[in-house]
Parts: sequence; C-alpha cells; structure tokens
Amino acid sequence: MDAQADIYKEEAFELLTELESSLLSLEKHPEDSDLIAKIFRAMHTIKGSGAMFGFDEVASFTHDIETVYDLVRNQTIRADKALIDLTLSACDQIRKMIENSEEIDRLNLEKQTAAFQKFLPAKEESLKPPEPTKPEADISETGRMSVYRIHFAPDQTIFSRGVRPSLLLQELQDLGHCDIIAQTDRIPPLESLDPEGCYTYWDMILSTDRGINAIRDVFIFVEDESQVNIEVVDEGQSKDALDYKKLGEILVEKGYIGRDDVAKVMSSHKKFGELLIDSGIVTPGKVQAALAEQQQVRNVREKRQSAESAATLRVPAQRLDTLVNLVGEMVTVQSRLSRIASVINHNDLISIAEEVDRLVTELRDNTMSIRMLPIGHIFSKFQRLVRDLSSDLGKEIDLVMEGEETELDKTVIEHLNDPLIHMIRNSIDHGIEEPSLRERTGKSRKGVIKLKAEHSGAHVLIHIEDDGAGMDPEAIRQKAVEKGLIHPDDRLTEKEYCNFIFAPGFSLAEKVTSLSGRGVGMDVVKRGIENLGGTLDIESKLHTGTRITLKLPLTLAIIDGLLVRIADAHFVLPLAAIEECVELSQEGIRKMHGRNVTQIRGELIPYVPLRDTFGLKGEPPPIELVIVNRIGNERIGVVVDQVIGQHQTVIKSMGKYYRSVKVISGATILGDGTVALILDIQRLLHMVEQQEAGRYSSRASIVL
Repeated sequence: MDAQADIYKEEAFELLTELESSLLSLEKHPEDSDLIAKIFRAMHTIKGSGAMFGFDEVASFTHDIETVYDLVRNQTIRADKALIDLTLSACDQIRKMIENSEEIDRLNLEKQTAAFQKFLPAKEESLKPPEPTKPEADISETGRMSVYRIHFAPDQTIFSRGVRPSLLLQELQDLGHCDIIAQTDRIPPLESLDPEGCYTYWDMILSTDRGINAIRDVFIFVEDESQVNIEVVDEGQSKDALDYKKLGEILVEKGYIGRDDVAKVMSSHKKFGELLIDSGIVTPGKVQAALAEQQQVRNVREKRQSAESAATLRVPAQRLDTLVNLVGEMVTVQSRLSRIASVINHNDLISIAEEVDRLVTELRDNTMSIRMLPIGHIFSKFQRLVRDLSSDLGKEIDLVMEGEETELDKTVIEHLNDPLIHMIRNSIDHGIEEPSLRERTGKSRKGVIKLKAEHSGAHVLIHIEDDGAGMDPEAIRQKAVEKGLIHPDDRLTEKEYCNFIFAPGFSLAEKVTSLSGRGVGMDVVKRGIENLGGTLDIESKLHTGTRITLKLPLTLAIIDGLLVRIADAHFVLPLAAIEECVELSQEGIRKMHGRNVTQIRGELIPYVPLRDTFGLKGEPPPIELVIVNRIGNERIGVVVDQVIGQHQTVIKSMGKYYRSVKVISGATILGDGTVALILDIQRLLHMVEQQEAGRYSSRASIVL
C-alpha cells in the first residue's frame, strides 16, 4: 500500500501542476468548456484516487471543490477571479495535505471548505424559483428522471493499481435507484486463478435525474483501463408504464438471442422466460458473457491504436541515472576495445569493434533521449508566480511562453528552477513599471514577460525578456564606482556595465523589499548556470526592456568531443562549439609580433596557446593547429600539437582539490586508461578577454 500511495502522490502532484495551468488559462478564457471539464476531471481524479489510497481528508476536501466546478460546467455559476483565487489556494492546501498528512492546518482547511460551500446554494437558486416540494412519484412526470443501462468490466489487473471497484459502485448508488448484477462467468478454475486478479464484471440499471455526465464522472479515472458502456434506455418521455419493450425485444436488442430463437420459443404456450432456459439455447450466465464479448471486442479495437501510442511506463529516476552511468562505462570500454583492435590490426577484431561502436552509439543516443524532458514542464510553474507577484505589487503582467516542447536533460531542468524564478522575480519587481507609469510613457498598461526556449546545435537557448524600464548604464556606473569596482575615469560599453549586476552584493534597488534589494542572487544565478556548463548573456536598453539569454548544454552526462594532444597530455574540446581547424606556422606567429592572434580569411581570431597556458614542457612542432570555437557571437582559437579525432566523452567530475581550476570542466578516461581533461571554452574566452585588457597575466589567469 505504501508503494501505491507513492504512485498516487506522484500522479496527484502532476495533476495539481496541470490544474494550476488550467485555472490560469480559465481566468483568461472563462467560457472555455474544455478547460472547465479538464479542471473538473482533475479534481474528480484527485478525490477518487485519494479515497482509494487512504487520503480520506484530501478526498473530503476535494469533494466540495468538485461539486462547485460541476456547477461551473453546467453553466449554473461562473468561474470568476474570486473562485479561481480560492481554487489556486486550495491546490496549495491539497499539495501540503498530500506531502504531510500529519501536519494539516485545520483552521485554514475549514475556512477554505466554508468558502467553497458558499457557492453551492447558488445551484438551487439559479435552476428555478422556490416551489412546493412534489412527491417522488411526480419526478418521473417532469421528464428529468431517466433510466440507464451500464456495463462495467474492469481490467484484470485493476487491484494491483490499488483501485477498489466497490467504491465506484457505491458512488453510482448515490446517484439514484440502482440495481447491480455481478457477473461471475469469467472466474477460472481454482488451479489457474490469480488471487490478485479481478474476474468479476457488473451490469447495472440506474434511475437518476443527474444526467449521463454524472455517471461518466464515476468512471472517469478508470475508463482508460476498463470497459465502461452507458446507454439510455428510457428518457422519461412516456407516462404509460406498460408501453415498453417486451422481454424478447430487450434480449434481442442486447444481442443475447436471435429473432429465430424468439420465434422458436414463442411457438410454445409456456412463459417466454421459462422456455428460454428450458430449451437450452443459452444459459443466463452465457447470455451476459456473450454480450460482454461483443462489446469488449468492439471497444478494444477502437481504442487499441490510441492506447498503444499513448502507453507510458513510469521508471524511478535512480534507475535511469544508473542506466546512464552504465552506458557511460560501456562507452569507455568500447573506446578501449577500438584502441586494442587498431593496435592488433586483426580484421575480425576490427569488424567486431566497429559493430560494438555502432551499437554503443545507438544505445547512448536512445538512453540520452529517455532523460530528455520538455522544458514546458517548468515553464508552466511560472504562470502562477507571475500572477501572484504582479497582483501583490499592483502591476498588470502577462507571461508569454514559446518553445515549451523544447527538450532538455532532466538534470539540467532540475537545476534551472531557482535561477529562472530569480530572474522572473527581478523582471516583475525591477523591470515592469506600474500601469500608470507605463501609460505616461506611451506603453500599454499591461507589461509582458516572455519565456522562450529553442535549440541551437547541441545547446538550448532560454530567453527571459521583458518590455519594462530596462537598465540605466549611468546608474550602474555610479554604483560600480561607489563600490570600487571601476575607476571614475573608466568608460565601458553598455553591455559591460550591464554585466556588473552579476557582481556579488551589487543592487540598484533604493530600498530592501521582500523580493529584492540585498544584492544577493544574480551572482548565484550566474554561478549556477556556469556550473551546468552554460553561459549567461544580458542585453538591456533604457525605457525599452531587458533580455537575458541562457545557453545550456543538452546533456551533462555524455558529449561528443574532439580529442587533442599537447606534449604528452590529452584534452577534449566539446565538438558542438568547434567551427574549423587551421594550421599555425612559426612564420605566422612572428608576423603577429608576439600577439596571440591569427588571421583567417581576413578576420583576426584570438587564440590560447595551451602549451604555455598550462606550462607543459617540450618544444612545439613546426606546424601547430588552431581549433576555432564559437561562443555566442565570439570566436576563439585553441592551439594544440595534434588532433587525434572525434571521441565519445563520458564526463567525470573533478575532485574537490581541482574545483578552483575553472578552465577545466571535467575529465574523461581514454581507452588506454589515461585521463584527458575537458576544456571549458567559455572560460578560456573570458581569460583571453582579461589578457587583452591587461588585467591579469596569462599564467595567473588560469584560475579565474
């Protein structure tokens, strides 16, 4: 039961996230019936599953919310801002109840329950004016009482998912008068019976005035795994109790017997029911079994294609991480096998090594794709954040999202939540102006924050953009001078001034608020993004807005790299950033008069001589190689002795004693067991910029 409860928690959290997104969309489109139905189904699923898995208080609390949205669905009441505010608060309450059912705020729970119950009387008031209560017999005469034929055949594995069909039958009985007939003809002999399987199915006749949607809602969270058929057999149009189908007509309509069988039996003068059994044409149990088979085959064939395409399998994240680690080890072993095969130079062994290489590459790509999640998974969470904070600050802000389907490694996504929250909060607090101020400056009252994700080679770009006040370069310069970051006579570009917001303790806020003003955050954001192997770029224009761009690697586990050698040391450069490789002669070095730049097709490209940077011994070869990398809009070269070739690189983190060496992002193990260091090209570019500015010597700037 604990394992099943954990599954319920996971599914409930997903439903709550979808629920918040649907509620925020409903606030903008209150007449969208599909959104209303989606919210109702989510509440119904949380309630029904909660009761089954022992979360009785969750089920009880959600019941009133579900009832209110049933009124919304029937257009009895309208989903206004007050109701949506209350429902969002209830989502927070449900999340807390599921996370820790032992520490429930009873007072808050009672207040929210009472608030929802205030919506319930509106149902009777809006349907019709008060009138004297009619006898129960008169209900059928109004035409609202209908009779339904229901067939419910659950999947054999329904018990293993923690679902109790008896609770569904009890809920059905609450809708009206219900006759329930359990069919047991599917129960196998004892020796082949699975004690955890469900072999019983049910036929029910229900009289109710609640409508067919209320019946469907009972089975809403088991309908995908079960066979559920609901038919209207009487809509209350006729007042003549005798004016209904004869027994034979009902049996033929259901497919229990044929018309020839009716004619054969009716040729006798005995009662039809007795003759049907006595004739041995069919037994009562077989009649129901035949109907179940007919209906099940038809429904299963219709649903099979969609069910197969939508099938998913939940796997614990720890197992997936273990799989990735094992694939990484296989990549290392495959590299060793390829090296040995090339040394031995045996045709059969080389052929096997090539086949293993192909299979490992395919396995690696498929395993990495399993780890990929759409970034909309976290984008949707920010709708609530923008709505609540803008309301608290008295601002009007729309959040526009693009590229939610863009996929990114789950490890990267897990570490993106806090940095994105901080930047969005900054846009709300510092960027977007108050509505009155925006109107005075010729802008619309409502500000816009745009979140956009897109693929760029082996990276994903995430843009956080607002149309707010932007950054004042002069104000930043004054604050930088005040903090001693620059000399008063220094003159920098607008982009260089904007980069000061990433300095620790730097803030332009005039006063400290609950959101910002302490100068803590953007430096942490930048450090977190760089720890993910990403970069952060900022552009801002006064009175126009600010745009921050994050560039992140698709995955942090295995990358394609270019293996190079300098002296006796090996290094790996991420292949995604490499543009080209050109020769560098000693004559070319002399022409540049000692400056670390080379000319490629008329463009001067700065480069880093790794031999000198890392203090490697030995004389360089007569012809060195410059590997040109592109980082954003910048190009930088790396000078090496030899390019060995492409290499599948399993990234291993550096030990704590080497974390200060920022130009190295990790290490990998080669086929012969030696270690190759993975270069951080972004840090190398930063180092070159510092060297060109004359701030640090080339030897000191290895540690940034």
